[in-house]
Amino acid sequence: MPPKLSPEVEELAAHFRACGLSDQRATETARSKGAPAARALVDLARLRDNPLDDKQNALVLQIAKDGQGLNDDARLYLVDAIRAGRILKSDQVAAAIKFLAATPPPVDDKAFDETCGVGFTITPDELDRRVRAYVAEHDAEVRKTGWTGFSKTSGLMRQADALRWVNPLELKAAAEAVFEELFGKKEDAKAKAQAAADKAKKEAKAPKASTSASPAAGAASAGAAESPDDMFAHGWLSRLHKPGGNEQKIPERMKEHLQWTGGKVFTRFPPEPNGFLHIGHSKAIAVNFGYAKYHKGHCYLRYDDTNPEAEEQIYFDKILENVRWLGYEPYAVTHSSDHFERLYDLAVLLIKKGLAYTSDDSAEEISAQRGGKEHGPRHDSKDRTKPIAQSLSEFAAMRAGAYKPGEMVLRMKQDMQSSNPTMWDIIAYRVLGKPHHRTGTEWCIYPTYDFTHCLCDSFENISHSLCTTEFIAARTAYEWLCDALEVYKPRQSEYGRLTLEGAITSKRKLLKLVKEGHVDGWDDPRLYTLVALKRRGVPPAAVISFVSNLGVSTQGSLVQLSRFEQTVRSHLEMTTPRLNLVLRPIRVTLTNLPSDFSLTVDKPLHPKDPSMGNISVPFSRELYIDADDFRTEASADFFRLAPGATVGLLHVPRPVTYVSHEVDPSTGAVTHIECRYEADATAAVPAGFKPRGWIHWVSARAGDAVPVREARLFQRLFKSDNPGALSDAQYLADLNPASKEVVRGAVVEKAVWHVVRESLARAKEVVELRQAEAAKNGTEAPPSVDGVEVVRFQANRVAYFCLDADSKLDEGNEGGEIVLNLIASLKEDKGKKA
Repeated sequence: MPPKLSPEVEELAAHFRACGLSDQRATETARSKGAPAARALVDLARLRDNPLDDKQNALVLQIAKDGQGLNDDARLYLVDAIRAGRILKSDQVAAAIKFLAATPPPVDDKAFDETCGVGFTITPDELDRRVRAYVAEHDAEVRKTGWTGFSKTSGLMRQADALRWVNPLELKAAAEAVFEELFGKKEDAKAKAQAAADKAKKEAKAPKASTSASPAAGAASAGAAESPDDMFAHGWLSRLHKPGGNEQKIPERMKEHLQWTGGKVFTRFPPEPNGFLHIGHSKAIAVNFGYAKYHKGHCYLRYDDTNPEAEEQIYFDKILENVRWLGYEPYAVTHSSDHFERLYDLAVLLIKKGLAYTSDDSAEEISAQRGGKEHGPRHDSKDRTKPIAQSLSEFAAMRAGAYKPGEMVLRMKQDMQSSNPTMWDIIAYRVLGKPHHRTGTEWCIYPTYDFTHCLCDSFENISHSLCTTEFIAARTAYEWLCDALEVYKPRQSEYGRLTLEGAITSKRKLLKLVKEGHVDGWDDPRLYTLVALKRRGVPPAAVISFVSNLGVSTQGSLVQLSRFEQTVRSHLEMTTPRLNLVLRPIRVTLTNLPSDFSLTVDKPLHPKDPSMGNISVPFSRELYIDADDFRTEASADFFRLAPGATVGLLHVPRPVTYVSHEVDPSTGAVTHIECRYEADATAAVPAGFKPRGWIHWVSARAGDAVPVREARLFQRLFKSDNPGALSDAQYLADLNPASKEVVRGAVVEKAVWHVVRESLARAKEVVELRQAEAAKNGTEAPPSVDGVEVVRFQANRVAYFCLDADSKLDEGNEGGEIVLNLIASLKEDKGKKA
């Protein structure tokens, strides 16, 4: 577990929390070197009297760190700008500090806003113009590197004054469009670069090959920065030590380690099986499994199962399923409990070395030894000088069940005067008296995380023990214990954790939501557990892409939900077929067509990916359109169907014109619309007519429309950005009552059965490929971890959807009940009219 805070740090953290900082940010800030500057600024701004939210406080902390050269008036001006919502992002703070440092008072608000991007907006056309102007200005450099230099070019674009405040995702999309015009599709360029790299690699192996790198190899290397592996090739992870680079107290241990590993990277993902994994764990999975894979090493899945009171089999099962869902296969699945006997023997050895002792001190007494609530001076336990023989005898009695929980513990003899709380004689073993899911009643004492974790890393010859920054202080105790027992000592390295805006990751708070019925289970699509993301239809590749694009550093971050959603949307854009789904149908009759009229409309499943193929859909006299696409009164800003209007039907040769409509007299709801199909020579609409609006539709002829039992639409579960920072009462009050809408009566075109069949077949092929790979490598064959959520499609003009697990498909996948989950809305088109 993370170490306890010193009295001074805890007092400072409490002060920061009172100013609106989240628990995590308050603790990290109190521990940091910049704590005095942060304290001075929050006091100057009187944030305790008028707190900001955690996201705003992150910007205030940036001022405290980078704006120390500003006077108090300038810093207060900037804090007020944050409070007023004028300054919203980190790069705006950086620009503001630079502006205020160079500008004498009083501050010119207009100049400040312009320089710092306050209220910045840009139209798609203007964005396109500015991107093209930048590319033209840097034509030589852009053409020299092409797609392989896209990351560098787009990064430099963001620094240009004309593009500095553009949304990064919108800028990237605009730049990609220009690059595609210049250099063709990105995928084709990558394939060409890879082929050149493979050729260069083959030539390098030839006896007379040149040792200098070829231009082709350099181009391929540059292109690699565009892949998910970029986070391992650059940044914090690229600077980690090489295998064998972690110094040892006893050099012989390293020789043994390298002999066992063969110099390969070995990592581990070590979750506690006491809850469901969430979006934050996806980063740990991607970092540990991905780092090992990138370096052609191995990663264990190790369950930290040392607390039988909180562990359940479903957690073990779902953790492995989540890892496999994200595309990784463990080198081996292990448990801390595999080593219970060996851990016990090492605890005995620690006692014999005079570095551990048994103690019957109560929890209150141990707290007092650590300074207590008053944060007073620390002192040793009365048991610290106990004879080794007595501790050995009492530890054996602990194992034999002679003590009840709380009556006796084993503590490590470390350094009570250290400034690091993890060195204050922390507990190594405690009595729980509970049966274990794997060892039954064999043990009644269990090792703590602090004793177990580093030793299991040692047993498994982990070369890189990667964890999040809340364990920085624990590294001292980690290394102390390995050295004390003279075992191989892995190196622990810490990176910043991932926190997603609007997501709850506390297992305790999640459990409360589930048990009290605020959500529909751990896999409720409104949650950000991995089982929930899976059920919602979020592609696992999109999750990995999201983590990879964030990069890895030592800084924790609260990531905007919109950034995650855009990553998902970008992935779905090029991987999902298009279908017509009418959520709230209104029947339309084309009165000038005969009752048996039938026209087959051919259309692509994806307009940009011919490989998905085409489908034929029926177009008949009777149609369904969405209620949102009709208004009973025409208006200048509404370009869909209304009295007097003519609209296009997607993929249909000719438009339709309004004739009349009927309403339910009791409710006023429109029940039927009559239109004219403008196809004959006497049509009022000329042949070259282009309608101002286009709508989607589904044939209403018997058998043409597939009913949808339910379409489930989701919004954010919480109203605030950081519900995890709220108290138990506050976070429940923060629930969004409109977070789930169930729509009944929707219809989808019958081509959905084609999509169902093809999607399930592709998923089966992926499983078979992974099983074949496992057979080739002699490893466990992973089972299928996918369900019907692999059936994903874009509902034209509506959103992205997937099949929910509540769907009931008939054998052969050509019938049954369909239940849909909204995955993500369509990307907002700023140029689209109503």
